[in-house]
Amino acid sequence: MVTVCPLIVLFLFIRYSLASVTVYGQIPLGQATQTASTDAATYTGAAAYDPTVLTPPAVPQGFSTQLSLSLPATTSNVSLSQPLQGSFLGFSIEFSVINQSEKTRAYAPFHAVSRAADTRASASSFIQVPFLNLMSTLRQRGGDVRIRLGGNTQETASLVDSLPDGDMILKEPSNLNDPTSTPALRYTADALYMLGNISALVDVKWFLGMPFNDTTNFRLQMAEVGEAVLGPGGYLLGLQVGNEVGIHCIPHSVYAAHSQPDLYASHGLRPSTYAPSDYVNEVGAMVAAINNDNAVPVKNNFVVPNVQGTWTPEQVFDAGLATSYGSSIGYIAVEHYPTDNCYAEYGIGSPVAPQDVFADYLNHTSAQSLVAPYLNTSAYAAGLGKPFIMMETNTASCGGFPGISDSFGAAMWAADFALQMGAVGFWGAMLHVGGQNDYYNPFTPPPTNQSSYHQWTVGSVFYSSLLVAEALGSSGAAQLVDLTNSLASPSAASGSLGTAMFTPVYAVYENGAPARLVVFNFVTDTSGSSTVQFQFGLSGGSLPSSVQVKYLQASSVSDKSNITWAGQTFGSTFESDGRLQGTPSITAVNCDTSANTCTVALPAPCVALIFLTSSSFSESNPGTTVTFATTTATNTYNTATIPPSVLATNNGMSGKERDQLASTSRENGARAGTRGGAGAVTVALFVVAISVGMGAVKALWAC
Repeated sequence: MVTVCPLIVLFLFIRYSLASVTVYGQIPLGQATQTASTDAATYTGAAAYDPTVLTPPAVPQGFSTQLSLSLPATTSNVSLSQPLQGSFLGFSIEFSVINQSEKTRAYAPFHAVSRAADTRASASSFIQVPFLNLMSTLRQRGGDVRIRLGGNTQETASLVDSLPDGDMILKEPSNLNDPTSTPALRYTADALYMLGNISALVDVKWFLGMPFNDTTNFRLQMAEVGEAVLGPGGYLLGLQVGNEVGIHCIPHSVYAAHSQPDLYASHGLRPSTYAPSDYVNEVGAMVAAINNDNAVPVKNNFVVPNVQGTWTPEQVFDAGLATSYGSSIGYIAVEHYPTDNCYAEYGIGSPVAPQDVFADYLNHTSAQSLVAPYLNTSAYAAGLGKPFIMMETNTASCGGFPGISDSFGAAMWAADFALQMGAVGFWGAMLHVGGQNDYYNPFTPPPTNQSSYHQWTVGSVFYSSLLVAEALGSSGAAQLVDLTNSLASPSAASGSLGTAMFTPVYAVYENGAPARLVVFNFVTDTSGSSTVQFQFGLSGGSLPSSVQVKYLQASSVSDKSNITWAGQTFGSTFESDGRLQGTPSITAVNCDTSANTCTVALPAPCVALIFLTSSSFSESNPGTTVTFATTTATNTYNTATIPPSVLATNNGMSGKERDQLASTSRENGARAGTRGGAGAVTVALFVVAISVGMGAVKALWAC
């Protein structure tokens, strides 16, 4: 039986210098100098902060800068996708890295270790505030956020009552025959309560990975506790049965290791004769175990088959997966990366020079070729009435490429890939989040020992999720169609437009009418000569007098530090608290009502999101976004604790009462500028969250 945890206190910390506030822990001068002067050629630091910048491809020969499109006003002759949600492009995170340990310096996207605040406090109550801000930014635009939590370490995960020092995750040596060297994982229920607290605050919905290494003695606690904590709020989407994390090679030993069913044998996790029929039989065994477990009330949310390419999904279907266990299946899932960088990381495979493959990401052909192998699976899933998911992807397995995976070009590529998946039948997709040694992260917290003076780093592909969220909106009625082949140009010869691959365009329909257009210009040209004039008309209807346009933009596809979305940015390396910075810039474009056309400029490079109606704009653009006005740092001083009995009846503080909390220096004779410990947090704010199953979430800011 699972007991729902009591009132949770989330500590939110400010580390900025404010009037009358003593700040301990400035950026060390040596590090500041090193950070500013680091050259890509001599850089030896973590991949997540690699300064490598590649050379953008040349302007394509014969590139057409005058484009036209006739947009159908109705859907009678348009092949639309299924209805999609703005949460389409979510995230895939390895189970073992949700907890940050000061001993191991492990990567922690969720959990802020500040246990010195109160060693008795539940670890699930400390959550990275920048993470909450990022998720809230997406939730306000797309309706909710989807995250898959699992990966290779889900296979060996075991629930225990407690761990040393109050930790929620403990990694230990595991199968020595496994070339991924993935650690065995022990976790406490606190790990899942933390997910519940995140969901209660920012409406994240989860896929959880089930342990699958011992199919004669299933460990079902992940489902039992997951259902008890996340199920009542509707926050548990499904249980992944058999893990797929990556493609092509032996992956990152901790953050992106491969253990998908079709690689079990090659990794020493199953006999060499292991075949699709064996996997199907093991799924059947888990179906029986779940059906016999009264602590798991939901019996039909399995995520299968989770193969990466050694087997095709069709091989698993032919072995009887759906026909035998269709009533237990909630989702059909695959995972796929376009290529790998495993040689650079592990000496496996062939070396790849990022500059040589950069151009492969910068055209529409890439997205089309990536979805082509799954068109049949998409149709099969639709026939079963099951959502079809790309459970994990990113620019390249084994951590991605320097100069590509963190570039503006990668943001454009991921947005095009996501929209293409949506157009051909996928229900959703997950961008993989790795650690400090990966290039492709959508977001990366600073190393633990730098969190008092460094903020988070938001990667280029997070902007892709933001764009997709606004393009699809929060109604759940958005339907996509790829209209790239309908583009025309007066400079093009009869027939197809030869350079359309660099200017793909999608239309988003809602309730049978066009609502938005998404148009790309993959070309880089600082001269301005490759700015595209995109003219569109509405066939069978009338355009409004004006449209509104948001641009995802940078000076070059190689840029990685000056990316903006509608004029706002998350900043460069170590600069983000998870909130968009700057003033929004939304372009109003007047239309020619007599000709029934609008012309929108597409700078080279950019992605333009064109809102065709005022309602489509308001749906995707919240008036306010609930965020947390603070950043988080690990520290051992100035972390306030409030008794739950006080918080339960507290309605906030008056200005006079806040003055009583104004002393932020270390007590007992401490002086400004001197400190014996690490880190610096100077003001503590709190958010009160009623834990999952106990009522609505309430937040109190003492600002």
